[in-house]
Amino acid sequence: MTMEVALFGNPNTGKTSLFNMLTGSCEFIGNWNGVTVEKKIGHLKNHLGTLVDLPGIYALSPLSKDESVAASFLLKNTFTMAVNIVDASQLLRNFQLTIELLEFGKPVIIGLNMVDVAKHKGMIIDHEKLSGLLHVPVIPIVARTGRGCRLIQSAMEPGSSDNQEYFKLNYGHVIEKAIQKLNVLFENEKMDRRWLAIQYLLNNQVVVDYLNKRMEMTEAESVVHDVSDYLKIKNPHLTVSQWIRQKRKAYIEEIISAAVQTQASSKPDWSDKLDMIVTHKILGIPLFLIILYLIFHVTFYWIGNPLSDLLNSFFSGPLTDWTGKALEWLGVMPFIRDVILNGIIAGVGGVLVFVPQIFVLFFFISWIEDSGYMARVALIMDRIMQLAGLNGKAFIPLVIGFGCNIPGIMAARSIEQPRERLITILITPLMSCSARLTVFSLFAGIFFTHYQALVVLSLYVLSIVIAMIMARVFSLFMKNEQSVFVVELPPYHIPDIRTILRGTWEKARGFVKKATTFILGGTVMIWLLSYAGPEGIHVRIDQSYLALICMAIAPIVGPIGFGTWQAASGLITGFLAKEAVVSTFAVVYHGTGSGTLTQALSSAFTPLQAYSFMVFLLLYTPCISTVPNIKREAGSVKLTLFTIGYSMLLAYTVSFVVFHIGRLLGFQ
Repeated sequence: MTMEVALFGNPNTGKTSLFNMLTGSCEFIGNWNGVTVEKKIGHLKNHLGTLVDLPGIYALSPLSKDESVAASFLLKNTFTMAVNIVDASQLLRNFQLTIELLEFGKPVIIGLNMVDVAKHKGMIIDHEKLSGLLHVPVIPIVARTGRGCRLIQSAMEPGSSDNQEYFKLNYGHVIEKAIQKLNVLFENEKMDRRWLAIQYLLNNQVVVDYLNKRMEMTEAESVVHDVSDYLKIKNPHLTVSQWIRQKRKAYIEEIISAAVQTQASSKPDWSDKLDMIVTHKILGIPLFLIILYLIFHVTFYWIGNPLSDLLNSFFSGPLTDWTGKALEWLGVMPFIRDVILNGIIAGVGGVLVFVPQIFVLFFFISWIEDSGYMARVALIMDRIMQLAGLNGKAFIPLVIGFGCNIPGIMAARSIEQPRERLITILITPLMSCSARLTVFSLFAGIFFTHYQALVVLSLYVLSIVIAMIMARVFSLFMKNEQSVFVVELPPYHIPDIRTILRGTWEKARGFVKKATTFILGGTVMIWLLSYAGPEGIHVRIDQSYLALICMAIAPIVGPIGFGTWQAASGLITGFLAKEAVVSTFAVVYHGTGSGTLTQALSSAFTPLQAYSFMVFLLLYTPCISTVPNIKREAGSVKLTLFTIGYSMLLAYTVSFVVFHIGRLLGFQ
């Protein structure tokens, strides 16, 4: 029998870590809220079926777009059982969702995660007693290390949940009577009608919309009004949903008091002391910038650059020589030899040499994400974000955008307010993604050898500053909403090195895959355009179709410092993928006979022109794969076109200012 197991839990409880353990997947994880914003599906290692990782939610009544995914999934009612991941150190809060899942009527397994954190806090949890009280398996685990995960897998075996008792919590005479009336009205529904009635009383908007589409709800609305009126007589400020939550809270407190003992922790709470420093209103942001600088310093000077230099020497030396001799020995025609040597190896190789730097950067970013520090960054950024008309939660998609703009845009689903969600979608493409880093590494290594880390850091900071300015501008034209920022500060922990390495490897592999597929095709296209012209094939590159096209664009970008057709060629392919700028330059400058790419760029740009080029590349139009995601998340073609247009104008304006201020200061 093929099973579909659904994975539920509060944000930041380790669901995705368990998902990776049980499926062998390598989904992005982070010790902070908002990492999972859509369901992910993987095949269980025991071959029993599939596991669905749903976005983290505190309750089934959705507040944000991503939270509605979990409620909608329940209404489809196709899964076999649910695995509820619970933070063992936060049982009172986590069990609110557990109650709702138990009421749904499907078999439930509770994964009691972070038992090591609970123990550190002095909590002694009798999981067997907890299991007896809830009448479901309760399995202690540490998902990030894999401890106990096999027991979760064993509990999924067919037949293991046959004896689970039906869960029913008494909400008092008035509510129970209303539930019975709604049960009768919902008699044609195939799922658990009691659960459906309770969710309707809680005004779960997903459930309300679902029922409104299926039946006439006048009588059901009357039942809710009657209950609400009765409760107002007893307490004018008490709503139906508040009554239900109070009953649940009392029940949860009862079982916690029976199964959990709390004693003073024997270890000092260094987490609070560390938070006093990293979340300090004055020191917090400088500390974050120092950490970023150190990461860039290690990436460029200690590890990344030396390895990139070795790869570059291999691609431009032995690999090119060996391939050329092999092709000549095989009798391959000159045209094909030129495509392979001057197009594929020169172009794609020019991108692949930056794999070590990408790997190192992803490793350290993953480390600080999984350590719990990134949630603190969102907290300290809240004051700055408020000046821009947003709150600290909007900073999370922006940070994710440093890796890739696409998941960053999708992460905006976790923002409750539609206005703030839309603004975040519009500004996330301004974040300096890892694809741009290849170009920054190339130019910074050539023109700012001794200040590489500082120059790249300045671009990252510039992207945040410009994004904040644009957010403030956009907020002036949108209706203001009440915004509340609540962020959970997860416990610090030393990240699991296996998880970090596996995640880093997957991201680097994705970079390589993109370079050897999408960018490969673009590189071959660029080479063909540089190989042929109006006079035929094998023409001088400055007489090629590529040169003729780019010469028409060059005068436009002349005022911002790089008005050559070669520079313009990089901007064209940069719309397809930012990494393609490097491969395009490798092909174009190889064709001019200006020596190595480093030598050619050194002659073609000054340091000021190079910095202006990087600023333009940082801000101008999102890459082509990001555009459909903007349309999907913003829900508008006009807003998508607006994003492309405003980012292009913004890039031109900022580059113009940077270039001409630099000239006035004598940097030219």
